[in-house]
Amino acid sequence: MTTSDDVRAIALSLPETTEKIAWSMPTFRVAGKMFATLPENETSMAVRCPKEERDELVLAEPEKFWIASHEASFAWVRVRLAALDDMDELRDILVDSWQQAAPPRLLEERAAKARR
Repeated sequence: MTTSDDVRAIALSLPETTEKIAWSMPTFRVAGKMFATLPENETSMAVRCPKEERDELVLAEPEKFWIASHEASFAWVRVRLAALDDMDELRDILVDSWQQAAPPRLLEERAAKARR
């Protein structure tokens, strides 16, 4: 089962990521832009997700993904940590969210490293 410690470890391994407490919960930011949070006593995470994809995820896997009512008009989705299949899925979700918040400079650096 994935935990908030796993979220923290993966998030903080991404370039220029910092952790900051906001709204009484841990948040993770890249270059000052938030890309993940650990709400609900750290049993879930909220991540950036384009609305169209988010809605598809919620319909396909409602036991795993949901939309918090106060985030309905924003491009964020909640993820139940206990419902994730494995660490690879957790990493994929966090990297995707990080990429949506990261500045182009970091995305280019990451792509260049991947090509090597």
